Amino acid sequence: MQKFKFKFTKTTKILIYIGLALAVAALITNTCFICFENFSEAPSPVFLIIRYSVMYFTAALLIVILLSLLTSSFYAIDENKLKMNFGIIKSKYDINTIQTVLLDRKANKLYVYFSEDNFILISVNEEWYEKFTDALLAVNRTIEFSIQSKEKDDKHNDKKV
Repeated sequence: MQKFKFKFTKTTKILIYIGLALAVAALITNTCFICFENFSEAPSPVFLIIRYSVMYFTAALLIVILLSLLTSSFYAIDENKLKMNFGIIKSKYDINTIQTVLLDRKANKLYVYFSEDNFILISVNEEWYEKFTDALLAVNRTIEFSIQSKEKDDKHNDKKV
């Protein structure tokens, strides 16, 4: 099985790290509130316990989701499946249903089209595009591979004007 790590944009990585920092700050703040809270004098200590428990659970859940995005987001190609892991979200596609792989040089994106008239966008490093398509073609030789080049689109746009 070949694995290809998911490529996040810089903005997405920054937002993930900010989310992690905010979740850790929420855990620390929640702990400080618990240390200085006088539960015996509270009108409803059950409400305080529930509130702090929910805050801990939410912050911990956010940490788990964001860390899973960073550590386990990848594409995997095995004997007959294209597997996509996006953190805790997992998807499987049958490679035999793939009709076309399109490399769009103008947008610098790799698209995989299926026989059910749907597609997915593959977000891996540009250097891995060839390895990724070769791994797909090794499993299913009937997949059509096409490249949409910048020059072709530029010439086509000139004709429209």
